[in-house]
Amino acid sequence: MKQDRNFDDLAHKFAASIYGTAKGEIRQTVVWQDIELILQELAVGSQQELPHQEPALRELKAKPTFSVLDAGGGLAQLSQKIAALGHNVNLCDLSSEMLSLAKEDITDNNLLERYRFIHSPVQYVSDHLNQPVDLVLFHAVMEWLAEPIPALTSLCEQVKPGGIISVMFYNYNGLLFKNLICGNLKHIEQGMPHRKRFKLQPQQGIKPELVYQCLQQAGFEILGKTGVRTFHDYMQNHDMGHFSFDEIVAMEQKLCRQEPFLSLGRYIHVYAKKNS
Repeated sequence: MKQDRNFDDLAHKFAASIYGTAKGEIRQTVVWQDIELILQELAVGSQQELPHQEPALRELKAKPTFSVLDAGGGLAQLSQKIAALGHNVNLCDLSSEMLSLAKEDITDNNLLERYRFIHSPVQYVSDHLNQPVDLVLFHAVMEWLAEPIPALTSLCEQVKPGGIISVMFYNYNGLLFKNLICGNLKHIEQGMPHRKRFKLQPQQGIKPELVYQCLQQAGFEILGKTGVRTFHDYMQNHDMGHFSFDEIVAMEQKLCRQEPFLSLGRYIHVYAKKNS
């Protein structure tokens, strides 16, 4: 029986192998562009909620503070950048070891006062929240869950009207394409089962249409989609003598929101706004 993956046993390796790599840096760079757009959208929405306020109060609200839930947030790499802008973050994770590592890093970055730590499966995070939040981050978690779509549905309920959910998931189509170009036809015919010897490989690919449908059925309007690593992982030659890493990142940024590259990303980031 498939179970949710707890990274207590691999927290340190996960940190080095996922975040401390070129793949991780591309992911952070591309998704952060979307996060900046999300924060702008939330800021505009907060201004519209105060149309009759005195100019002085509107000026005070020019840089509002948002409540954020980083669900399954691991080391909180991305939410720390949000917290550094003055927003408050609830960091939730199933792994106590990941939370401990995150707290060390957050403390080193002088952001501890902006964080609240929740040791819980994401499916039960509502037990730890007093009210819905402005922004939910649900990044690279669904592919590790036994039942990913119900988990996404439950997190949609934690977003306040007018708020935004940011979802990044391991793309089934990208996984399929990777296996095709590697000639793993038998593996594809077997349904691409998870190979347990690759402990840091996600348990499954998530079909994009299921994510989009879930968001829309939960009362959200999709604002944007971005392919994460649309070509980097497919490159046969990573000889940096022919190009720089900055050139790779620049090309990823150029292609990541264009089809067909978007839909072939190893991950897809989609963000959506809850109807008021």
